[in-house]
Amino acid sequence: MNTYSATQAISPAVERTKNYLFRPFKWSTYLKLATVACLTEGGSSGFNSNFNLPSGHHTSSGAGNLIPPAFSLSSGTIALIVIGVLACIALCIYLSYLICRLRFAFFHCLAHKTKEIRPGWRLYRTQGMRYFIASLMIGLIFLFVLVLAALPFIFGFVRLYQSSQSGGSFNVGGFFLLLLPLFGIIFCLCLMAYVVNAILHDFILPHMALENLTFGQSWAAVKPRIGAEKGSFALYLLLRAILPIAAYIALFIVAIIPMLIVIGLAALLIFGFHALMESASGAMAYFWLSIEILLGIGGFVLGVIVAFCLGGPIATWIRNYALLFYGGRYPALGEILSPPVSAAPEAV
Repeated sequence: MNTYSATQAISPAVERTKNYLFRPFKWSTYLKLATVACLTEGGSSGFNSNFNLPSGHHTSSGAGNLIPPAFSLSSGTIALIVIGVLACIALCIYLSYLICRLRFAFFHCLAHKTKEIRPGWRLYRTQGMRYFIASLMIGLIFLFVLVLAALPFIFGFVRLYQSSQSGGSFNVGGFFLLLLPLFGIIFCLCLMAYVVNAILHDFILPHMALENLTFGQSWAAVKPRIGAEKGSFALYLLLRAILPIAAYIALFIVAIIPMLIVIGLAALLIFGFHALMESASGAMAYFWLSIEILLGIGGFVLGVIVAFCLGGPIATWIRNYALLFYGGRYPALGEILSPPVSAAPEAV
């Protein structure tokens, strides 16, 4: 297989995406592949943390506690909230595992030019679990670093708040002196997270899939390749981030007028039903309310489908771009993408 540079791989990836999604074209297959592409390229586990810092400080001026008595909760309510939060975290973790499995399945589809998701889903069960555990550990490390880096700023914001509550004026300059460095730290962590995710998805995953390696073994195979071509990989990571953004902007510009027309018609329809519901009473009021709710749900589902249909080609191009760029540097992948041509038998 040819070894493409970061810029040379752009056009072949576009052509490969067109052939895969549109030749031949079938709506049901396209919607399935576009949905999987969008989920695997945009899906990653997220972790949210909330910190309640007691003031530990009571003043006679009536500042009181940070949490007003009106917002005090019973032990039963707190238990339900804790259970709900734990259930949401468990659901997010499970969905992240499914997305990791889908990443292997979609890799199998594009590498072998098949449009069946199920074979890859079944084939890489073990590798998908290894990849998920590694991704989860990396995500927890990033979360820990983020909390550790943000704690001094949080304490600084709390001190500013307490000083303003004790009768002093709010220190706007001090607020921005804390806010700007915090934004800088968050930006650097987001940039690092993007690089790590791209290395995981684009370079480590193929080794785990094709050679059944562990995460450590796969990274050991990827690291020297990156070290030998630091500039090429850096340019690839830059283009991988910039080009999809440019494509989404261009797509938005092209689709903005049709989107406004559709949204306007939907708004008029909902407004009409709402006007009918206001003039209705009794059972008819509940009937029109049910229709309005169904229209809202239908509009949301339709919006998600349209988003997947529009974003599917761009997400598929990202994966083809990664395959073609790394396939020339990883022979096991390159032989699948571009099988060697068998020599013609000699004439007798």
